Amino acid sequence: MDLFLTQGFEETTLDTIAEAAAISKRTFFYYFSGKEEVLAAWQQGLPEEFKQALIMETPNGSPLDLVYRVQLRLMKGRDTGHARAVNRIIRENENLSASNQVKFLRLEQAVFEALIELWPDIVRRDELRTVAMVAIGALRLALDKWASAQGEKPLAGFLDREIAQLKRITPR
Repeated sequence: MDLFLTQGFEETTLDTIAEAAAISKRTFFYYFSGKEEVLAAWQQGLPEEFKQALIMETPNGSPLDLVYRVQLRLMKGRDTGHARAVNRIIRENENLSASNQVKFLRLEQAVFEALIELWPDIVRRDELRTVAMVAIGALRLALDKWASAQGEKPLAGFLDREIAQLKRITPR
């Protein structure tokens, strides 16, 4: 990640990555098929981290409020300068943008799985799936707006606005 951030994604070669990791290029290809997979692997832990953070919560209030609280808490532990640079790299590369969409689908599934652990009533499953989809959708919109604003303002503020808008249009 440091190489991508300092040299740029396109400019970072597989030779440079292998050298920095003190491995051969052949060993690199044993684990990854290319640079894109390195970046994707860096993001893979996020869905499980999100799921575990949700499961540790007490299921009081609405499921949407719970997901929102966890989103805010997880955001506070992130380096926004690093996140801004990674976001820029992803947006500049078509393959990375596509794999980033898969990350959001995995996040959505992780949120849904956590919610059904917290609210196991089978009757609520459709509602909980909708909450997972909407909560991750709000996060995606917030991230897009944050990136468009060059990350100059805190991401949490953008998420606040998306969640507030959701609550306005879906009273209950």
